[in-house]
Amino acid sequence: MNRIVVVGTGAAGLATVETLRREGFGGTITVVGDEAEAFYDRPPLSKQVLAGEWEIDRIRLRTPEQISALGLDERHGVRATGLDTARRLVTLSDGTDVPYDGLVVATGVRPRSLSDGSKPFLRTIDQALEWRKRLRPGTALAIVGAGFLGAECAAVARALGCAVTLLEPAAVPLAHAVGEPVGRMLADVHREHGVDVRTGVTVGSLADESVSAADEVLVAIGSTPGTDWLTGSGLTVDDGLVCDRFCAAAPGVYAAGDVARWYNPLFGVTMRVEHRTNAAEQGMAAARNLLGAAKPFAPVPYFWSDQYDLKIHAYGHLRGHDEFTVAEGSLGERRFLATYRRQGRLVGVLTVNMPPRAVRPWRQAIASGSQP
Repeated sequence: MNRIVVVGTGAAGLATVETLRREGFGGTITVVGDEAEAFYDRPPLSKQVLAGEWEIDRIRLRTPEQISALGLDERHGVRATGLDTARRLVTLSDGTDVPYDGLVVATGVRPRSLSDGSKPFLRTIDQALEWRKRLRPGTALAIVGAGFLGAECAAVARALGCAVTLLEPAAVPLAHAVGEPVGRMLADVHREHGVDVRTGVTVGSLADESVSAADEVLVAIGSTPGTDWLTGSGLTVDDGLVCDRFCAAAPGVYAAGDVARWYNPLFGVTMRVEHRTNAAEQGMAAARNLLGAAKPFAPVPYFWSDQYDLKIHAYGHLRGHDEFTVAEGSLGERRFLATYRRQGRLVGVLTVNMPPRAVRPWRQAIASGSQP
């Protein structure tokens, strides 16, 4: 193997290229990214960057000198538009073809737009900086979608003095991700901080009555995997690039990060995880397996969220649970540890404002398959 192509310059792409070098790969590594800015951390965009607490230099994952030391063939500001797995070529938007012996797909996700095509998103550095200019005291902001991104932006906007309306089509915000009890609690917290939370509301366009009176509208209705460029490649795409337990989608083709739907043997299900920690861990796993490690990727997924004074941490695969229990603390106190089970098996744990030591034994139980 002499040439490896990594498509995607986020956390998963960076972890991939660094691991390839660390494992001794001395050939050409071409990295392709559709943004001019590469290798930066996205989670702070809706928190510290939007709030004006951090400047952009603080979210860059590596210094220019550290990136230069990796000896990469960098292709920034261009998109991958096609893949020929027979000839092992990646086609780029500038009309060039890049050959590969090994390929890692780390193209992440794309925000969903409203049905009318409106795209007032917060996904990139430029978008975060633009929103930071717009959110002034007294600004009437409507946020469409009360998932983690929408909820975090609502919390920041309230701290900046904006009047915030949070619109969510589901009856309970975030119920699909953390369960109805936690979702209701989070909605109550936003209301207590002055957010007008409206559930059961579907917004199709910026002309809809529910958003037309706002000064600004932010769309945060979820995302879709960045797989459009794989059409015609012969790879299996089904809500992400489908991979086996080694993160392999085909001979010589691996995937990592938000775009990858892989079989996690720890839980016995195929999953796709849109969280920062998983992106880095899976990038490392994909790189090692591409080089021949043949080790299944079986993590306990992790995510966190900051909303007002709430520090939320979750481990495991919470979706699809059929049992929810508060094991420590209480929802009313906004300080608790909750467990999630599926068919009697512990599959997840979530904490709010609890010390790290409280969750350690539960995380270990998930990883070992034991049932406390």
